[in-house]
Amino acid sequence: MVSPQPIVVFPPGADGGRRVRVGGRFVGMAYGPLDVVEFLRLAGLDEVDDDWVRESPLIEWRGGGARVWQPH
Repeated sequence: MVSPQPIVVFPPGADGGRRVRVGGRFVGMAYGPLDVVEFLRLAGLDEVDDDWVRESPLIEWRGGGARVWQPH
């Protein structure tokens, strides 16, 4: 099933990294919210910061929210 969300942060891997997809394209492996901010800036979203990343309804956090960076 395709996600209706344009930004998806996948569950943490064994090393705590989370894959990030923007608009159906994999953009990198994040190890914290600031990595997600940087990926979004590189994707053209200039006005994002760590608060926006934590609260935006445009981001689908799978396997835990913005504060989860260790595997379950």
